[in-house]
Amino acid sequence: MQATRLSNGVRVLSEELAELPSVTVGIWVENGSRYERPDQAGISHFLEHLFFKGTERRTAANIAEEIDAVGGVLNAFTGKEYTCYYGKVLPDHLPLALDLLADIFTHSRFAAEEIERERSVIVQEISQVEDTPDDYVHELFNLAFWPGHPLSRPIAGTAESVGRFSRDDFLSFLGVRYRPDRILIAGAGNLRHDELVSVAARSFGELGGRASFVDGGPPQPQAGLWVHEKGLEQVHLCLGAPGIAQGDADRYAAHLLNLAIGGGMSSRLFQEIRERRGKAYTVYSFLASYLDVGYVGVYVGTSAEWVREVVEVIRGELGRVARDGLAEAELARVKNQMKGNMLLGLETSDSRMSRIAKNEIYFGRDVPIEEVARGIDGVGNEDIVHVAKRLFRPGTLALTVLGDLRGEKLNDEVLRE
Repeated sequence: MQATRLSNGVRVLSEELAELPSVTVGIWVENGSRYERPDQAGISHFLEHLFFKGTERRTAANIAEEIDAVGGVLNAFTGKEYTCYYGKVLPDHLPLALDLLADIFTHSRFAAEEIERERSVIVQEISQVEDTPDDYVHELFNLAFWPGHPLSRPIAGTAESVGRFSRDDFLSFLGVRYRPDRILIAGAGNLRHDELVSVAARSFGELGGRASFVDGGPPQPQAGLWVHEKGLEQVHLCLGAPGIAQGDADRYAAHLLNLAIGGGMSSRLFQEIRERRGKAYTVYSFLASYLDVGYVGVYVGTSAEWVREVVEVIRGELGRVARDGLAEAELARVKNQMKGNMLLGLETSDSRMSRIAKNEIYFGRDVPIEEVARGIDGVGNEDIVHVAKRLFRPGTLALTVLGDLRGEKLNDEVLRE
């Protein structure tokens, strides 16, 4: 990996991989929903949409036609702590992708009619999530688990907040958040670093200023039970506890623990809840990690009459792993699973591009694959027991339930020892 910092602070990172048949370049801004005030909820995501709605040189249709004409991809996504605008093309078409990205990033018009049109689109996007219960239960969990903190809010905002934004709001937000000290340009695949630096300097070298700091620190987790009655065929539940930050020293052990608990078809919860008991179709666990905080969780979609049993099974497995850890063969299996997932996930230029950008955001440096592999291999069962006891402490569990409980009465007893 090569890295260059322009005189104004913009970082340019690249991984030259001549053997790959594609190249991906992304403009990353260390800005996401975490850095929004309550009255700005959803503005980062709204802006991401607007960048594709026309520039001084191109209409929205022109942008779509040019990238489609070369079989490429031009897209973006907004997270809690960053936003990325990226293009993926064949190496011969890299100049076009760079021109398109630079154009939308520095010369978007934010026309009033496009703002109104996209406002309706985003409201529909929000409604779609609310109509997708296996997604919506996670948003409800976040709101309850980290109450009042920006990390708890949906990235897309609410229909109410999205309905308030004006063109001046977008321009003002860009002026204070989209500054060169928060921007990095990452590329991976069949490209040359010096050429990427040259384009970056030409397109972004005139940007100035520094972004204002708006985050107030990590949230305080809230344990407890939250039930949301809704007429659904299934009951969707999300059970979680305080987790780890991205750079936490226990991260390798935590990721291995997550794989063992619910990270695949061979995991404990999948085998017990789905395969042995037949109480669910979808069962998985997950880690959500940010700069200074995180949480660990389990999702299950089940029937109302099985909610108590499913929660009991989850809590039982969490208690067992905190007491005994993993068997030698199980630990070896999840180590190979994690390394295999990592390597297979890096077969494409877009995944390579994302990796070097996220390493810069969360670690401030390149983290070689070999270093990650050593970290995985270095985990012993004592580390698994340590991190399990740290994560699954008594009195820290939070449970959000969404669906039609059909008269089943739930209370905090389902979370007690």
